Amino acid sequence: MSLPRESGILLHPTSLPGRHGIGDFGPSAFRFVDWMVEASQRLWQVMPLGPTGFGDSPYASTSAFAGNPLLISLDWLAGDGLLDMEMLNNSPSFAADHVEFVKVVEFKERMLREAYDRYRRGAGSNLRGEFEEFQQREQRWVKDFALFMAVKDAHQKRAWQDWEEPIRLRQPVAIAEWTAKLAPEIRYYVFIQFLFARQWTELKKYANERNVRLVGDIPIFVAEDSSDVWTNRSQFKLDDEGRPTEVAGVPPDPFAAEGQRWGNPVYNWPAMRETGYAWWVDRIRTALNQVDIVRIDHFRGFAAAWMVPAGDETAANGHWELAPGAEVFAAIREQLGDVPFVVEDLGVITPDVIELRGQLGYPGMNVLHFAFDGDAANAYLPHNYVANSVVYTATHDNQTTVGWFVSRSERERTLVQHYLGHEGADIAWDLIRVALSSTANTAIVPLQDVLRLDDAARMNVPGQPIGNWSWRYTESQLQSDLARGLGDLTVMYGRSPDSILTRNPNPWDYSSAQSEHGAVDPFA
Repeated sequence: MSLPRESGILLHPTSLPGRHGIGDFGPSAFRFVDWMVEASQRLWQVMPLGPTGFGDSPYASTSAFAGNPLLISLDWLAGDGLLDMEMLNNSPSFAADHVEFVKVVEFKERMLREAYDRYRRGAGSNLRGEFEEFQQREQRWVKDFALFMAVKDAHQKRAWQDWEEPIRLRQPVAIAEWTAKLAPEIRYYVFIQFLFARQWTELKKYANERNVRLVGDIPIFVAEDSSDVWTNRSQFKLDDEGRPTEVAGVPPDPFAAEGQRWGNPVYNWPAMRETGYAWWVDRIRTALNQVDIVRIDHFRGFAAAWMVPAGDETAANGHWELAPGAEVFAAIREQLGDVPFVVEDLGVITPDVIELRGQLGYPGMNVLHFAFDGDAANAYLPHNYVANSVVYTATHDNQTTVGWFVSRSERERTLVQHYLGHEGADIAWDLIRVALSSTANTAIVPLQDVLRLDDAARMNVPGQPIGNWSWRYTESQLQSDLARGLGDLTVMYGRSPDSILTRNPNPWDYSSAQSEHGAVDPFA
């Protein structure tokens, strides 16, 4: 499978501007799509859209199927008659440039419960048919998820392994008793998922109608404290109490002498094979209802994964265990057809991973920040790319390009400057030009690089458990000049069917593509 030659922006919806403390599916999301169209961008890449877990991370979710309630637009609910606009106009004040997660969670949950109470009392009557259809369509997962969340609330949000044995082990009598006892709460959680799906579907439709496709993100592993593991215990390596016997991680390397112990439960592949990998097929089917292209995070785990004894505090004593990646994707193809996948093949990549990626024909990833070590054969240098790949200036786990360049040693900066052929005074846009001009069919740029922002706008620092995922841009930062400048480069390098002369009679000059800070020397 090969994607067409085009480009896009990496931006999680939580980073959108808005008055309720966190980006959502409201007006700013639609304005962002309009800005992308102006910039000739065809791909909007987001991070996982599920409910966030530990550390507010979208990669640690309570469900691989559910949506994040924090992304629901409250203004939209007011338009549906489920909230009063006056109530929203008197909402607390929030920081504009970052998410205050504790404050936001308390406020939005209060508003969502108010919306559900009004629906239950008769408001939003036009939604009832859609709600019933949603429950039928998503019955494979939504009621189990809602029961999980309701029982979790009843246990003061403790992990499911700490519940009483009957419900912990999903004994039929316990399931029936808890379902009856928590019926209103269960219905609340189903209703919230309906609202999420309804709003996201409309946003995706708006984007698709304007030739913008959504790129989603699926972490290969799921969180231990999730409805996925509780509902599908046989599909994971767990003991009789439901606790993992082995967990995922990565082996020791020069940067981490003890490796990394991620702690996610690992798959019981033989059990999954007996079901025809039905859980994975359902997971991808649900993803394709949300996005147009699916990015698989940590793809190497489909070739072999680093398994760590659950009792170990580090990953040093782990071992590689082969995974049936080709079988999994064959089952997905048989059930769902040719799914457009992008695979994250960064990190410790061994020949078996490269062989599996080649066998499946999926495009892998190149990151420009990893390219400049002085080795002309470095796989991340643009002259070494294959067309069927995706180039990023940076990902959500990297520094911003401005922050990265400033923090390089003098030797490393010299290597970058030597490759560019100049000093790199506008380094973020210099790398954007390199990415767009490369032979990789797909180029993705974090919005922070388009805005020329430093590490204050960084999204995530791997290994740092808290303080991530909070960056937001403000309305004033997303200017038309930036869209026109990015569009000029996009057209120039054949990533848009637009004619270059209809956009800019002097397409080699993008100096007018200013952010609110301008194209400045990062060392000034």
